[in-house]
Amino acid sequence: MIACVALAIVGGAASPADPLPPALEQVGITQKLDAALPLDLRFRDETGREVRLGDYFDGKRPVLLSLVYYECPMLCTLVLDGMVRTLGELEWTPGRNFRVLTVSIDPHDTPELARQKKASYLAAYGRSEAAGDWSFLTGEQTEITRLADAVGFRYRYLEDSGEFAHPAALFVLTPEGRLSRYLFGVEHEAATVRLSLVEAAEGRIGSPVDQFLLYCYRYDAATGSYAPVARRIMQVGASASAIVLASVLVTLWIRDARRRPGQGKEAA
Repeated sequence: MIACVALAIVGGAASPADPLPPALEQVGITQKLDAALPLDLRFRDETGREVRLGDYFDGKRPVLLSLVYYECPMLCTLVLDGMVRTLGELEWTPGRNFRVLTVSIDPHDTPELARQKKASYLAAYGRSEAAGDWSFLTGEQTEITRLADAVGFRYRYLEDSGEFAHPAALFVLTPEGRLSRYLFGVEHEAATVRLSLVEAAEGRIGSPVDQFLLYCYRYDAATGSYAPVARRIMQVGASASAIVLASVLVTLWIRDARRRPGQGKEAA
């Protein structure tokens, strides 16, 4: 029940006619675009090894971050399931172009639970080569709180149920560990995720087509998606028309010159 209500408020405030329960009034996302993550934070990965958050940022590849907890009865499963479906539609696999990082917000989650979750989602993903670049972390409350605050992830522990009320979102981070994009909800279009990663990497990944699309589409922070920019599309259309017209004129000129090979001599 809590997970369902938290999901309903991901995109913004609740309607005045349908007020939130008091326990959920402080749950949500505060966007902090371009904010730097505290890369000194220490966690444990799914093998139990102590790691620094900064270990996952190499200055080359962007990172797709999810905050969940491993015994969540509903919403976290929806978030991770949705991410796996989206990643499955991408031709990229974590490793060469980007990395994936999943961090538990529950300080009682253990590396063993993280290992089980990783095995389950890698099996669902079906690309075993992603194992080295999709990490599942656990940590102490102080570290978790600092990370959640840094990305604007507002959640609350509910003592009566032993569960967490939390929003659903993915965070796209630059290779240097700065917040680039927020992707709200549990389902995301593969094109949106791809463009978000390309933009976060400042063109260091992706193809010329991706760069072209980024010119014509702009990220809408309110919806967490990309929308077409009419002015830029018109500019591209006008430029394309000019190029086509020039090509046609050059072709006609060459054809006409070939039909009258003696014209140049007569003029001389």
